[in-house]
Amino acid sequence: MEINIEILLTAVVVSSACALLGVFLVLKSMAMISDAITHTILLGIVIAFFIVHDLNSPFLIIGASITGVITVYLIDTLNSTKLVKEDSAIGIIFPFLFSIAVILISRFAGNIHLDIDSVLLGELAFVPFNRIDVLGYSIPKGLLSTSVILIINLCFITIFFKELKLVTFDKILAAGLGFYPVALNYIFITLVSVTVVGSFETAGSVLIIAFMIGPAVTAYLLCDRLHTMILISIFTGILSSFLGFYISMYFDVSIAGTIAAVIGIIFLLVLSFSPKKGIIMNILNKRKQKIKFAVISMLIHLHNHKNRDEKEECDIKTIENHLNWDKKFLQKIIEKVLSDKYAVIERDILKITNKGAAYLSFLDK
Repeated sequence: MEINIEILLTAVVVSSACALLGVFLVLKSMAMISDAITHTILLGIVIAFFIVHDLNSPFLIIGASITGVITVYLIDTLNSTKLVKEDSAIGIIFPFLFSIAVILISRFAGNIHLDIDSVLLGELAFVPFNRIDVLGYSIPKGLLSTSVILIINLCFITIFFKELKLVTFDKILAAGLGFYPVALNYIFITLVSVTVVGSFETAGSVLIIAFMIGPAVTAYLLCDRLHTMILISIFTGILSSFLGFYISMYFDVSIAGTIAAVIGIIFLLVLSFSPKKGIIMNILNKRKQKIKFAVISMLIHLHNHKNRDEKEECDIKTIENHLNWDKKFLQKIIEKVLSDKYAVIERDILKITNKGAAYLSFLDK
């Protein structure tokens, strides 16, 4: 039971640390850049390991952070030439740096526990077995490191919230006010790199990407305020961790994979049923707009032919020929204008009422 709690708590901490940064990654349209960073920092880890020959050295985090910043710098440099778009620049830099890391590992680190699969997939189930003593208490090393990262991310977001908000939505204004958006952006990317490398062993890059992007995009579909978006993003990550953990326990499958799948399912549900931006709501809104436009068109037709050629143009039996609408749709619109008292039928002639005329006049204002 204690082991399960430690695994679950680690997943919650990692999800919260990633969700805090993920909101700004999504708002900055840097979701794919985060994917690139989670892979290219492997090169920084490998190079740092070749220098210090210690997998537990803090220099691995430093190397990863530097590589993350270099990745973003190279992508920005390629993009700034206007010859290569950002998505193409990511497609060039990401596999280039990552492939160098894979080659170095396979060629020079074959006998060392620096496994590519563990970096990509991670395994939360192994978290309780790598422990460290802190003030006489034995706790999982992964839980400790990710908790420290969560605190750092939380402090950064809290202290620089106004600056981050301004830089995210208006870089020019931020620069004009002296906030140094470029420097702040690279500090932010450094935090992303530190978060990724600090969570590698516990979660793996696949789950980290899911934690950073999935909850943030889900929150984006549900609200328009930054504070609320951050809270919803964190809540979504925590909820996914709980559901994914217990589902994986029940079916005896990968914890990280199940959590990532749950994040995807929650996103699809929100994408479909979100009251503001959901697919179903968009379909309903389009139908409402179509009906509203048809009602207005019919009222304009009735108004234009009021007291002249009504018999030819507004007769219930012949109006279909003039509006060129489907019979079922026409009947639906007629029922709509009648129920709203925008029109009445007198001797089989559809006539606009004063209320209908007033509605048209209101639209003209």
